[in-house]
Amino acid sequence: MKVFYDKDADQSLLQGRRIAVIGYGSQGHAQALNLRDSGADVVIGLRAGGASWSKAVAAGLAVTEVSEAVSTADLVVMLIPDELIAEVYCRDIHPVIRQGAALVFAHGFNIHYGQVTPRQDLDVFMVAPKAPGHTVRSTYTAGGGVPALVAIEQDTSGTARALALAYASAIGCGKAGIIETNFREETETDLFGEQVVLCGGAVDLIKSGFEVLVEAGYSPELAYFECLHELKLIVDLIYEGGISTMNYSISNNAEFGEYLTGPKIVTDETKQAMRDALQFIQDGSYAKAFILESKSGNPTLTARRNQLKRHQIEVVGEQLRGMMPWIKASALVDKTQN
Repeated sequence: MKVFYDKDADQSLLQGRRIAVIGYGSQGHAQALNLRDSGADVVIGLRAGGASWSKAVAAGLAVTEVSEAVSTADLVVMLIPDELIAEVYCRDIHPVIRQGAALVFAHGFNIHYGQVTPRQDLDVFMVAPKAPGHTVRSTYTAGGGVPALVAIEQDTSGTARALALAYASAIGCGKAGIIETNFREETETDLFGEQVVLCGGAVDLIKSGFEVLVEAGYSPELAYFECLHELKLIVDLIYEGGISTMNYSISNNAEFGEYLTGPKIVTDETKQAMRDALQFIQDGSYAKAFILESKSGNPTLTARRNQLKRHQIEVVGEQLRGMMPWIKASALVDKTQN
C-alpha cells in the first residue's frame, strides 16, 4: 500500500488551472470551498435554476451552467450523484471539455461499470475522501483533513498522479494520508462496506434490536437509547483506537456479553449473505439494479424513505433528540449550506 502526504504533493501544479466542480451537494460544497481556501481557481457548474445555485453564490463562489463551466476548465470534477453522471457527461461535458484536460471522480462507479467512457486525450483520476463532505469541510477549517484514496485510470499527460496528489492535498487530505488504489478496488469495497456494514447492515441491526425490545413490552424510549443513541459512544471508541480500545473502556459485563451473543447474531449464514452481496457487486448485478432504479424514477428509494419516516424509531428519536439541544448545536449536517 502506497501512502502519500502533503510533503509528497505539489499544490503549485494547480496554479494557473481552473477547476470546475460539477455539483454542490455534500462533497461538492466541501471540496469547492477547500480548494478555494487553498488558493485554487474554482467555478461551480450547476443546472440553471437548481436548488444549490443560490447556496454556492452565497458562499462567494463563481457559478455558471455546467457546459460553460466545463468549457473554461482544466480540471472537471464530477461531484453529482452517481446516477446522474453518465447523462450529464454525455450531454454537457464530452462535447466541450478541453483537449488534454483532467476528468476527476470521487467514486469509481461510472468508470468501473462502463457508464462513462472518457476521451483518450483526457487524464482520468479519482480522489475519494473517506468521509462525508461535511466532515471533509469541518476538518479542513479546523486545520486538519480526512484520509483519501487516489486512483489513476488514464494518464495521457504523464502527470496524472502528481495532479491527483496536488488536488487531494488542496482539499486537506494530505494531512491525514492519501492511499493509492484503483477504480475497481475502490468501487467494489465502497459499495460492499456501505451495503453490508455501514448503512445496510448497521441500520437493519439497529431497527431490529429496537423492534425486538418494543415487541417484548419495553418502552420505545429505552429501546431507542439502547439500540441507537448509545451506538455513537461505541463507534467513537472503536474509531479512536479499534475494537480493543472499545473493550477496554466498557464494563466486563458488556464485554462478556459481546463474546457470548455477538456470534449468535452475526452467524455463518450472515457471513455467507455478505459473500453473496459481494458477488452481486463484483459481477455488476448491483450496478444494473441501481441504474434501473434511477431510470424508473426511484420507486424503491421513495417508498423506503417514506416507510422509514413512519417507523417508530424515527418518531421517538426526533422527540428524544429535542430534549438534547447539544446534538443540534454540534450537528455535522446543515441543509442550508449545501
